[in-house]
Amino acid sequence: MSGRLNLFQSSMLRWRELHPYCATHVIAIDAPLEERRLRSAIADVAQACGVTGLTLDAERHRYAFAGGRADVALQVLESGETPLDAAARQIEATINAPFPRTGSFDPFRYFAIRDGDAFLLGVTYDHFIAGGDSIALLLTDVAERYVDDAAPLPARLRVDPPGYARLFARHAGALVRGLASLPGLLAAWRHAIRPHVPDPADGHNGFAHFGVEAVRVARLREAAQRWGVTQNDLLLALVLRAVGPIAARRRHTGRRTQVALATIVNIRADYQPPADEVFGQFLSSFRVVHPVPRDESIETLARALSAQTALAKRLKLYLVTLVAMGAAALLWPFAKTDRRQRLYLKYHPVFAGFTPLNVNALRRRGRSRDGDYLRAASTGPMSPMVVAVTTSGAALRIGITFRTTALTRADVDAVIASIEQGMDALS
Repeated sequence: MSGRLNLFQSSMLRWRELHPYCATHVIAIDAPLEERRLRSAIADVAQACGVTGLTLDAERHRYAFAGGRADVALQVLESGETPLDAAARQIEATINAPFPRTGSFDPFRYFAIRDGDAFLLGVTYDHFIAGGDSIALLLTDVAERYVDDAAPLPARLRVDPPGYARLFARHAGALVRGLASLPGLLAAWRHAIRPHVPDPADGHNGFAHFGVEAVRVARLREAAQRWGVTQNDLLLALVLRAVGPIAARRRHTGRRTQVALATIVNIRADYQPPADEVFGQFLSSFRVVHPVPRDESIETLARALSAQTALAKRLKLYLVTLVAMGAAALLWPFAKTDRRQRLYLKYHPVFAGFTPLNVNALRRRGRSRDGDYLRAASTGPMSPMVVAVTTSGAALRIGITFRTTALTRADVDAVIASIEQGMDALS
């Protein structure tokens, strides 16, 4: 089955011309690792879903899945450290390795890390091919198949979803209202501090991670409910406060006095069947901006950002983002490589992308251990940092990808410490 890439997927193809643009998911499996059995489980699930035999025509932005038996790319690693830290090192290695630009290739690279009588299974994938919900289902189905080879295989998925024309038609009123708000949005963007990226041509990503145990998650949830915000709004506030000191180093005395974050949203529910019926990528984003946090409380910051996210959702401002991506596509062929590398940093300045995923809502049978689900996404040319928050069981695990030309590991350690201190301060 074949199809044309949608606007966000096509943008990712352009980004991967500049830097590798990949993502990784890691799941824990409570069973001893047997390589042959694992390869068989991966192949069985991929073939059943219909996500094998990919051919990409990068010039025409079209792709096709021919089907057939999967030729599984799997690397088995022996961990000399904690398994999750070993996974983090592997994530950093694989996320910086590009996939072929065009032609026939496997868009999935698997790795497994032994953990006594259990193991971690990871997959790094060419990000244009799927969003996190599709990959979480795929990986969970592999885990289920591995644990119980008599478990039923998933049904074949549609892999030729339509583009966004139907989405725009269905939400034409919201799109018009969103476009009407564009002048105000552009004015706000002009106040956003631009991240300092000394070498935009250097797209190398570092990776760090930390866990948020059930007690802290409960504290987050209770505080969010008390303040009338979502848990994601509260996490967004903690991230913005954490990157504030980094932004302050770049703060100008003129109009650029605010920190901007991009929130990645899954818009599948606006016009598409769920991930267990259609495999693909249905993403967009919207931004929030706020003055560099000083002495304001986490509650005040969370409420301020909640008002912005509520407005973005009500006006469906992520549709405006897609229109902007379409406009950027028209300009892209006329820009030289160095200008492309600076384009988003200059005209769409954000200090971090924020991408949440609730794996609990996607699991059908759930054999993986609670909390042990880790994600990472390339920063690409969009921002110097991406914060991937994954809810699994009663816990969260947060992966942070960062451009090493813009941020040091000490910077990221400080961001993590700030987020954890903010969580501890909730009462």
